[in-house]
Amino acid sequence: MPANDGFLDVRGLMCPLPVLKARKRLSAMPSGAVLTVEATDPAASIDFPHFCNESGHELIGAETRDDGTLVFHIRRK
Repeated sequence: MPANDGFLDVRGLMCPLPVLKARKRLSAMPSGAVLTVEATDPAASIDFPHFCNESGHELIGAETRDDGTLVFHIRRK
């Protein structure tokens, strides 16, 4: 697991809120910082890679925990 500089819990929120909250948090972080996001919305597995691709942030890791929680590690551009 990469080192993280920030953590965002968006479990229980549905699209588009997880990505919108991640965008806001990332905008307050310095370039190169890593944000770890935990989500439960199944659409997040599509939304976060798309968001990173469109915004220029780097999706450096993604995993699904045994309880179904999706975890994303995003490096700010």
